[in-house]
Amino acid sequence: MIKTKKYKSNTDDIILATLENGKDVTIKNYEQFVNEKNKSAIAKMIFCRLYGRYLKPFTFENNIFKKEYKSGFAIMANCCLCIEALQSFKNGWDKTPKGGDKIFNDFFNKTITLKEFSKKDFYKHIRCGILHQGETTGGWRIKRGGSLLENKTINATKFLYELHKELNLYVGELKNSEWESKILDKCRIKMQKIIENCQT
Repeated sequence: MIKTKKYKSNTDDIILATLENGKDVTIKNYEQFVNEKNKSAIAKMIFCRLYGRYLKPFTFENNIFKKEYKSGFAIMANCCLCIEALQSFKNGWDKTPKGGDKIFNDFFNKTITLKEFSKKDFYKHIRCGILHQGETTGGWRIKRGGSLLENKTINATKFLYELHKELNLYVGELKNSEWESKILDKCRIKMQKIIENCQT
């Protein structure tokens, strides 16, 4: 079992996530969740941390926003960030290891909702193309209509929706797993590293 270190500094109020009801979760709150073995609270915190930062901004139901501001490229950039963050929780990583293509291949090979992207050049032409060059490469395109994946064209809106479901599946596993399970152990390792990074 991973034991959470106790921090006695004034940084205990660092916000780890903001829940959907607007309540902030701090380091002190998280340590209480661990002490109580409150899997539901930890799972909700992880969901709100990832959903709130990466996916929620694009679910805003406003016609002007949808028409004038919502961007398929921005959606896919955030989805890529969310995938890497989600994988870091699943694997208990402090830093993303070299060979980012393996991270995305692992994600797509194990995903239930986005298996269509397994063995595609998603990492090279979508993730790296958008995050490094501000464009897709290799003939890939991003739209906000049509099928999820057709040839090399991605529907960013549907991709976001499926990634949201994948996040929900992970959170459900956290809630339903034994406290000493590998999935919760790695989640706690990741949270420990996040807390340590807050302190430096």
